[in-house]
Amino acid sequence: MAQQTQSAPTILRRKQVEARIGLSRSAIYAKLLPNPKSPASFDPTFPKPIRIGARSVGWLEDEIAAWLQQRIAASRRAAT
Repeated sequence: MAQQTQSAPTILRRKQVEARIGLSRSAIYAKLLPNPKSPASFDPTFPKPIRIGARSVGWLEDEIAAWLQQRIAASRRAAT
């Protein structure tokens, strides 16, 4: 019987997320929380962070990659 190997999920820290998506710390957190003063910055599709310690969070790499692909696809549709 063939074995399937599953890789463990990769957790990205904030600085890695910043580098991947090209947004600053404040822009990332603005996407997570609705703000009546700046409603356009909230993005309900942006991946939620997971708690990895008492004072630390991270994001799943697969979720960040999927969000980026959605943004690319939306951009391509808007351009046509």
